[in-house]
Amino acid sequence: VTRVSGALGAVIGPPAEASSVRRAPAHAPGRAVQCATLRVPLDYAEPDGRQITLSLNRVRGTASRRDDHLGALLVNPGGPGGSGLDLAKYVAAMLPSEVAARYDVIGFAPRGVGPSEPAISCVDPARFYAPPRPDAIPKTVDDEAALVSRARQYAEGCGSRWSWFLPYLTTENSARDMDAIRAALGEDKISYLGYSYGTYLGAVYATLFPQRVRRLVLDSNVDPDGVWYDANISQDYSFDRRHRDFLDWVARNDDAYRLGATEQAVHDAWYSMRSRLRAKPGGGLVGPSELDDIYSAGGYSNALWPALGAAFSAYVRKGDTAALVKLFHSQAEIKKTEENSYAVYLGVECRDARWPRSWDRWHVDTLKANAEAPFMAWPNAVYNAPCAFWPVPGLTPVRVGAVSLPPILLIQAEHDAATPYAGAVHLRRRFPTASLVTEGGGNHGVSLSGNSCVDRYLSAYLRDASLLPQRRTSARGMRRGDAWCPALPDPKPQPLAAARRAR
Repeated sequence: VTRVSGALGAVIGPPAEASSVRRAPAHAPGRAVQCATLRVPLDYAEPDGRQITLSLNRVRGTASRRDDHLGALLVNPGGPGGSGLDLAKYVAAMLPSEVAARYDVIGFAPRGVGPSEPAISCVDPARFYAPPRPDAIPKTVDDEAALVSRARQYAEGCGSRWSWFLPYLTTENSARDMDAIRAALGEDKISYLGYSYGTYLGAVYATLFPQRVRRLVLDSNVDPDGVWYDANISQDYSFDRRHRDFLDWVARNDDAYRLGATEQAVHDAWYSMRSRLRAKPGGGLVGPSELDDIYSAGGYSNALWPALGAAFSAYVRKGDTAALVKLFHSQAEIKKTEENSYAVYLGVECRDARWPRSWDRWHVDTLKANAEAPFMAWPNAVYNAPCAFWPVPGLTPVRVGAVSLPPILLIQAEHDAATPYAGAVHLRRRFPTASLVTEGGGNHGVSLSGNSCVDRYLSAYLRDASLLPQRRTSARGMRRGDAWCPALPDPKPQPLAAARRAR
């Protein structure tokens, strides 16, 4: 569901960067951040057996425990593979002060994610991801075979290093870790705010421990009906649509970028750029796979579009690769942290559910998607391909859903690429106490990102669960949610002169 390129962030506003939702570090003034570790069972079937260590932090609320305090609010940015330690500080700083005062905001690095221990890695990132990588869109049978071989190599690296850990790297176990955190905090119930994959983690927690939920906010929702192979195929189409939104925006700003006044003209220019970079990588670093990674970040947030448009124009019109190289380093370079995130991403998704073990099935499905959605079909298949060779078999996913929950809040952008809108509709059906707030834009991770309408719903619910929008029973409510917020305006273009000054 998420891409490690872009350092697992989503450029959310205030601009973040590419998909779990990684927010810019922020800190609540006057509120100390406390750090801790917690030992939890590797295998919850053997609670006294081998233990692993989770890293936690807490930003304490200032309200009195005897009066208005509402206990712990756990947060997760997504992934799988994202750490919530920075997100806890961000949430505590961005919530209205009267709301933040009533919660202890708790961040945690899920099992496998550093600085929790073990922090897994399956390859040497400096060697395995040395740019330019092979083109993720194969031109020949041999090209495809080489991509499959790399996927198999990655899976074998994980198996040889982490055979003792991989069987227990699941969303269900991470949910049980959350309940261990709750117990360690001495809380009878917890609240939770999860983005992207964090919505699935929260949904699994609520399914397993409904009696432990006080408030539950799920923003940018994973489709529980598609975990995980089908969900990734759905992404192919939604990312292609969002990429075309970007190309159309470039065309509408032709005075700034001079790449064509129609979406089709800009589309042709983008794929021409991709072909040229395959023949001669920009700065010796940015080949077609790096380009895909850079521009997939634009599918998470349109805050990146001005920089992406400027780099695109500089290359096509002037042959200048400097802006592309800069974007590669900020959005797509894979180092130790990103490799840890990718290893956990695969470890969780490959184990959570069954994946096709025949590459023939992947090949046929990818060709079908590529015919309509060429921007993401092959890159997404290659990204997930190690699951075809994963050293431990996939399980049957938790059947998400619960009827005995308090009111819960779902938030979803209508044109989200990483977690398509249908996922929120399906999740709403699984939870009869859920209300869905729909935002009309396409960014991934909507709340606490500058949309005051969305944030009013979030803050009201965190203050008082009874202030949730009334759940609609009409067909429109089932399709479009229970409340509507308009999208923020599209960004203004970044002139090429400004792009040159920024270097």
